[in-house]
Amino acid sequence: MQRSSTESLFVKSSWNKGIQYLRKNNPKLAKAIKPGFYVKMEFDSDYYGSLVESIVFQQLAGKAAEAILNRFKKLYKGRIPAPAEFIKTREETVRGAGISPQKYSYILDLCKKLESGTLVLEGIESLSDMEIIEKLSSVKGIGRWTSDMFLIFSLGRTDVMPAEDLGVRKGLQSAYGLRELPDRKRIEKMAAKWHPYGSMVAIAMWHRLDTVTVGDEMRQKKAKA
Repeated sequence: MQRSSTESLFVKSSWNKGIQYLRKNNPKLAKAIKPGFYVKMEFDSDYYGSLVESIVFQQLAGKAAEAILNRFKKLYKGRIPAPAEFIKTREETVRGAGISPQKYSYILDLCKKLESGTLVLEGIESLSDMEIIEKLSSVKGIGRWTSDMFLIFSLGRTDVMPAEDLGVRKGLQSAYGLRELPDRKRIEKMAAKWHPYGSMVAIAMWHRLDTVTVGDEMRQKKAKA
C-alpha cells in the first residue's frame, strides 16, 4: 500500500487503467468485474468529519448507523461539531442520540488529540498509507478498518485492501468460488496480485454483493455509481 502521486480514485482515467489491468491479469476478477466498471467518488477535505462518521459506523448495519449519525448531527444543527464543541458537550447528551459509551470515548479522544495538537490532520495526504495508518492508530478506537475507509474515501488511495470488511470478504468468496470466507492472511496474499489497484477490487466487491454490510451506507454517501 505505497503512496502513488499519480493514481487516484477521484480520477476516472485511473479507474480505466486499473480495471483494465485487473481484468487482464486476474481471470476470476475478469468475470466478476465488468469492463469499464467505474464509481464516481467525490473528494471531501473534511478529514475530521470523515473520521467521526467512520467511528459512528463501526460495527453497525448501514441504516442503523445513518439514523444515529443524523440524530447526533441534530444536536449541532445538522452538522458534525468542531472538536472543542464536542468536548464541551455532556456525555449524557451525546449518548442520548444513540452514540455508545465506547464510541463517545473514541470521538472524545480524537477531539482532544486534535485540540492539543497531538494529532494533526492537515497535510496528512502527503504521507504514505502505512504512515497514515500508524498516525491514526494513536486515537482510541481507530483501528485498521477505520483507517482503510479513510484512505479510500477521504484520500482516494488506489491500493488499499480492507481485509477485515465483511462485504469485501463475502464478495471475494463469491468471485473466487471459495467454500469459506477468506481471512486477512489469505486476502492479503491474494491482494499482492492486484497491486496497485486493491481499492478498486474492494469497491467492486461491495457493488457485486449489492447488500448492506458494515459501513455500506457510509460508503454510499461518499461514492456515487
